[in-house]
Amino acid sequence: MPLLFSYGTLREDAVQQSLFGRRLTSSPDELVGYEQTLFEVNDPAFVEASGKAQHAMLRFSGDPAHRIRGMALEVTDEELARADAYEPAGYARVATVLASGRDAWVYVDARTL
Repeated sequence: MPLLFSYGTLREDAVQQSLFGRRLTSSPDELVGYEQTLFEVNDPAFVEASGKAQHAMLRFSGDPAHRIRGMALEVTDEELARADAYEPAGYARVATVLASGRDAWVYVDARTL
């Protein structure tokens, strides 16, 4: 089962219930070599649903001192596709390795790819 590293709204119970129809199994983990910034979302529907226009965004720094805490979410391939559709323009899903050594997907700033 794929892992999806979340550092933002996908960790929220209400978002998981709405998007996946269930509470996902998850465990704490970290992403090394990334730094967190803010991203201005221009999708009015996403802003209305989340209640805010600025959301967390990650950019690769390559600096091992930069660590992002989050959750490794266990998702199916179908749920991963739903997460792709949920994320607004500007986020891109990339493969990564978490601090635990597990392979996972993560959404990062598409402008930096």
